Amino acid sequence: MASKSKIAAAVLGASGYTGADLIRLAALHPGIEIKALIAKSHAGQPLGKVFPHLGVLGLPDLVTSEEVDWDVIDVAFCGLPHATAHQEIAKLPKSVKVVDMSADFRLRDPATYAEWYGGEHGATEMLGEAVYGLTEHYRDQIKDARIVACPGCYPTAILLAMLPLVKAKQIDAGAIIVDAKSGVTGAGRALKQNTLFAEAGEGLSPYGIGAHRHIPELEQEIGQAAGETVRVNFTPHLAPMARGELCTCYVALEGDATVESLRTALRDTYADAPFIQLLEDGSIPATQNVRGSNYCQIAVFADRLEGRAIVVAAIDNLVKGSAGQALQNFNLMFGFDETEGLKQLPLFP
Repeated sequence: MASKSKIAAAVLGASGYTGADLIRLAALHPGIEIKALIAKSHAGQPLGKVFPHLGVLGLPDLVTSEEVDWDVIDVAFCGLPHATAHQEIAKLPKSVKVVDMSADFRLRDPATYAEWYGGEHGATEMLGEAVYGLTEHYRDQIKDARIVACPGCYPTAILLAMLPLVKAKQIDAGAIIVDAKSGVTGAGRALKQNTLFAEAGEGLSPYGIGAHRHIPELEQEIGQAAGETVRVNFTPHLAPMARGELCTCYVALEGDATVESLRTALRDTYADAPFIQLLEDGSIPATQNVRGSNYCQIAVFADRLEGRAIVVAAIDNLVKGSAGQALQNFNLMFGFDETEGLKQLPLFP
């Protein structure tokens, strides 16, 4: 059980989308007191000026990291961009636990990080203490971790759908093809031409074709589950919506596996997982069914091609794909019920 006293939290990157959703969720968590909001370029501004919808919370103004008294902080939620995150996390006292929503501690191999993120990792000595934060698959390790590296939004949905099937040897781990679509918040809050309303509002376009930075993360986790090096065929698309993510995975069945045995493997894995919704035959996952919530919908379908199946997963990229999963991991780290602060039902329509 958690202590009755509240956990003192700081939010690094409080002016970004993931930071805002973390604040939205954590502000109503009975065991969290948000003591510091850190956003370098917005330092000195009240939260309500940066995010008017959060102005009613009465939280502290945004500050720089140097202005925070870290001796009174128990946990830091980090929503900073890659490369920036590890530099700031390395400065924190060892007494502060970290729930990182950036990419900086997801990859265990620093050489792989340098290859995909365009620069050397500046805190390689900390990689060994970071636990990959896919809650449903790393619960025990997360409970005792100091640093938890929350997965990327795409890997969250894909790995939740694929890992049980790979571990149960139901599918060929080296023949996974993923077609993924995400809302524009996945690209962050910084001004970019391709996320302008006129550019993205009435179109659908792929990006990062064959070279998206989530690929090594997928291959790391699927390869570990399979016990061998794998390659994943992954193509993301930018969809004309603010939030939401839909991942369609095309898989080759192994041995005598069937669509029903795939469903059984998923049911067995997630029997006690409060946020995984395994849909019945004929029901189709959709982003509007999980919007604003920490739920992940998964369904398995027969492919008309013999020996193949289609697995579809839907999440809210800012909640289960980032801030919600971060709060879920926080709950494990500090002894709260896993669902605390995350019981919001999806917002529909």
